[in-house]
Parts: sequence; structure tokens; C-alpha cells
Amino acid sequence: MKDKQFWSVAGIIFALFMIYWFAGHPYFVAERSVMFWAILIVGGILIYSTRMAKRGEKIFLRSIPGLKAVEEAVGRSTEMGKPVLYVPGIVDMDQVETVAGVVVLGHVAKMTARYETSLNVPVARAIVMKAARESCRESYLIEGRPDLFHDDMVHYLTDDQFAYAAGVNGIMIREEPAACLYMGKFYAESLLLAETGNSIGAIQIAGTASPSQIPFFVTACDYTLIGEEFFAASAYLSQEPELMGGVKGQDYLKILVIAVTILATLFNFFHDLNWISWDVLGYLTVQ
Repeated sequence: MKDKQFWSVAGIIFALFMIYWFAGHPYFVAERSVMFWAILIVGGILIYSTRMAKRGEKIFLRSIPGLKAVEEAVGRSTEMGKPVLYVPGIVDMDQVETVAGVVVLGHVAKMTARYETSLNVPVARAIVMKAARESCRESYLIEGRPDLFHDDMVHYLTDDQFAYAAGVNGIMIREEPAACLYMGKFYAESLLLAETGNSIGAIQIAGTASPSQIPFFVTACDYTLIGEEFFAASAYLSQEPELMGGVKGQDYLKILVIAVTILATLFNFFHDLNWISWDVLGYLTVQ
């Protein structure tokens, strides 16, 4: 939708809302007005940021050392003539971490296609296998090397958590990849994988938003993408306007939430001292 059309539609919606409001706004639950305004503000900021990115305005994303190291890891595998092992977690595509992991896999597959390096992607879910396989196929096509792609590059092991970990560890010990990348959602198998990768001397890069597993990856891996860095990685690597705008919009929202929290604390403090009568906590609490 072009800017003119967008603002026309937004203006019509605003005009209709104002008519509804001045008509007495029946069925509008006043106790939940804070939720109404929160949805409007969040949606508006995200739409604005995405449209700003689509217009080609420059959006700065700071460089992430772990992502720069991915190219170094693939380059090292190429020099040593060893494969790259990519583990996209153990959960299905309904988890955002798995989606982010598959996006990063596409970037890694481009590099392995460019450098003619072997790529091995064992997965634990059938749908993840299909998505990862298509992501790799597209990356090899983009790089002009469809002849290097084969379906067995992405292969299914098992749904069972520790059987999967045992299978991946077996691949590590047999093939001795020079680079092991763990990008997705992990549970207790994270340390088993990272320790085995460490024992074979592979350069290891992990990315996850699972707070309980981050310490294990930080301990055993060379680089770790922590929490939001992992989600920003997909935007950083793909440079897609929708993703870049989303990351920027989330940053704006964080600043807004911090500001509201500080102001609400101050107003509540003044209310407790009876300096003002407005109960800010009562207003912000969703009934």
C-alpha cells in the first residue's frame, strides 16, 4: 500500500472512530481504555517503523560479533575441508526461535554454497526438516550452485530429545565438523551438544532465547547470541525491510515502556504523599 492510500485509510478509520466516540461510544468499556490505547500505540509504532524501512530510510543495527564469526567459521571449515554442522533446535516451527534459526540457516547455506563447503543439518521435527530444506535449496539457487544442493543435506533424526542429542553427538564424533552452529530453542541437551563440539575442537556459535540454556552455551561455545540478539540476527542478515522495521519499532517501544514506568512510579509516589489525587496505578491496571 502506497503512502497516500495508507494515510487515506488511516484517516477514514480515525474519522469513523471520532463519529462513534461523539455519538456516545456505546459498548466501549472505559475500564479497559488503557488496553485500547496500548494496542493503538504499539500497532502504530510498528507500522510506522516498518513503512519507514520500506521507504528505504536508513536503519542502524549494531554489528553482532557472533554473526561476523559465522563467516569465519564457514571459512575455517572450507580451509580444513571439513563440513559445517547446523543444529536448528529440537522444537517445531510454532516456536519463534526455530523460525529465527531457519532464517539464519538460509544465510549459512549461502556461504557454504559460495565456498563449496559441505553442510549437515540434522533436525528433530518433520516440519522443520521441510522448512530448512527449502531454505537451503533457495540459498543454493540464489548463489547459482543448485548442483551442490541435495535433500540429504537436511535430514531427520528423531523426535526424542536425548536420542536426538545422541545422534548429533555421533555425527560430531564421526565427521568431526570444523564448525558447529546451534541456532534455535534448546533444553537440557544444549550442554551435551556444546561439550561434544568443544571436545572435537570445532569453532562453536550458539544462538537462543532460552534463559536457562544461555549459561551452558556461553561456557562451552566461542560465541553466543543472547536473547534478542538472536532475533535481531535474522533481520541483520536478511536486511528485509519488514524485519528491520520490526526491530526498530521494538526499540522505540522499549524506550516508551521505560518512560511510562518511570513516570508512573513518580505519579504514584506523589499520589501516596497526597500531592495529587490521580491514582495512576488504578488507571493502568486492566480490569
